[in-house]
Amino acid sequence: MSLRLSPKALFQSRLMFGCILAIVVLATIPFGWAQAALPSGVLLSRQAIAKSPLNHKVYVVDKDHAALSVINTANDQTKTVKVGEEPVAIAVNPASGRIYVVNNGSGTVSVLDGKSDSVISTVDVGARPYLVAVNERTDKIYVSNTFSSDLTIIDGSSNTATKKKMGSKDAVVVDTRKNKLYFLGYEDPNIDILDGATEAVANVHVGQHLWGMALDEASESLYVTQVGAADVATIDTKTGKVSTIATGTMPCAIAANPSKNIVYVANYGDDSVTVIDALKQTVTATIPVGKHPQAIAVDTKANLIYTANTHGDSVSVIDGATNKVISSLNVGKNPYAIVVDPDSGTVFTANIGSPAFTVIAKPASKTH
Repeated sequence: MSLRLSPKALFQSRLMFGCILAIVVLATIPFGWAQAALPSGVLLSRQAIAKSPLNHKVYVVDKDHAALSVINTANDQTKTVKVGEEPVAIAVNPASGRIYVVNNGSGTVSVLDGKSDSVISTVDVGARPYLVAVNERTDKIYVSNTFSSDLTIIDGSSNTATKKKMGSKDAVVVDTRKNKLYFLGYEDPNIDILDGATEAVANVHVGQHLWGMALDEASESLYVTQVGAADVATIDTKTGKVSTIATGTMPCAIAANPSKNIVYVANYGDDSVTVIDALKQTVTATIPVGKHPQAIAVDTKANLIYTANTHGDSVSVIDGATNKVISSLNVGKNPYAIVVDPDSGTVFTANIGSPAFTVIAKPASKTH
């Protein structure tokens, strides 16, 4: 038996967390998957967790309690900070030390001082804000709203907001070297490129059903997953040339290890990770991981890769030298976002169920 989704249902499916949206790319999906879909109603994002490069703190949204959990890895202490309703995404400005929390339910962004972790401002950004990005070069913060063409641009020095028409956007990465921002929308076949100085917009045609992005500033390459086409599009940011590399089913999340010139793609549909040689633009390995990986993170110092397996309640640990899974770690219910502290190697996940986050203090060591 199968389930067909109407265009209206496809549109509304954005309200489901993360890469569950990728399931509806296919005209027909297995009935069992439809039954396994997790609760809908509010947007959840891989930006639900963030590590500040300025201190030992990790920030995790606590959607159910309109709060932010602040984990101090230096002393293993955690405190809770009240923010707006249904927080979904976080970004840190390394230049100012401020933290920006998108509150999907209240239509606001909470601005926190990174030293005291206190809320110093609340900025109205419109209904159902979803993603947030910081351009530390210009001290501007960018916030998109689901089902809206408005992009809110916050001036970091004054916390005042202006609007710009950009279409509905679901992901963004910032190129601080070039002072450019790259935006994608799931229903838009183009990547929009915003000039951080002039706010002029250009675009590059890629394809349908774009989802995840990763930028390798060193090679000037932007990688974009196409969940419907089961491939990754590589955009040369100098020339705009687009090429594609086949991946597994429903490529969802992507991360790069620039020190090794390797790109890792989590394939939600077939429970695997595709390993891409960024120099040769070829697939070098396909690694089985846990059930429905939605997020992926790279520890460049240890050369370890972590996938948050959302329906497996686990994290798979991959040795980047051998492309083998060396451990599967039990975490909270339905992990959907993941981050690594590069200093300690500690791994953190944000979970839909209980507990709201998991700290993996000492990940598995390499076996060779």
